[in-house]
Amino acid sequence: MIIHDCDQMSEEWFRIKAGIPSAGSLDKIITSKGEPSKQAEGYLYQLAGESILNAKQATFTSYAMERGIEFEAEARRLYEFRNNVTVDQVGFCVHDSGLVGCSPDGIMHNKGLEIKCPLLHTHVGYLDKGKLPTTYFQQVQGSLYVTGYDAWIFMSYYPGIKPLVVTVNPDGKWHKALEEQLEIFNEKLNALVERLTK
Repeated sequence: MIIHDCDQMSEEWFRIKAGIPSAGSLDKIITSKGEPSKQAEGYLYQLAGESILNAKQATFTSYAMERGIEFEAEARRLYEFRNNVTVDQVGFCVHDSGLVGCSPDGIMHNKGLEIKCPLLHTHVGYLDKGKLPTTYFQQVQGSLYVTGYDAWIFMSYYPGIKPLVVTVNPDGKWHKALEEQLEIFNEKLNALVERLTK
């Protein structure tokens, strides 16, 4: 794994990420069941454009996303305090193959941290079910694949209510399917970029 030590959301971070499939968007390449995603073509075109421009496409930021960014540091401090650990922040991690990367909300010794700060009803729903929400399966498993870590901590946080903290371990079968889909996707991506830049 290659770790790029830069501030997330910085110009350098956007430049490094440009054209590389990211764990947060792996649902556009592969489903949680390991099957090809129907969203792959649109994501392929987006990354091809980013590769050609050497710049990441600007994306829409919703109220929920802005709120998540606002409370992320607070949630990370709470996790550190409760577990007596130091969580390091990094910019972008790239798998040794160069085919995929991730932007962890924190890393520790052989563990990663993914923080979500959803709306109240969503957080309560996560607490009620008490497990990793299916929506984030690809992101968390993708981050485990990129880093090779033994575990990833998923944390859902809402001020004033107890957090949901779930430890997720690598799913070897899904990682194998991910490797296959990433190879297919990146072959198409490289061929498209080459064709469009001739």
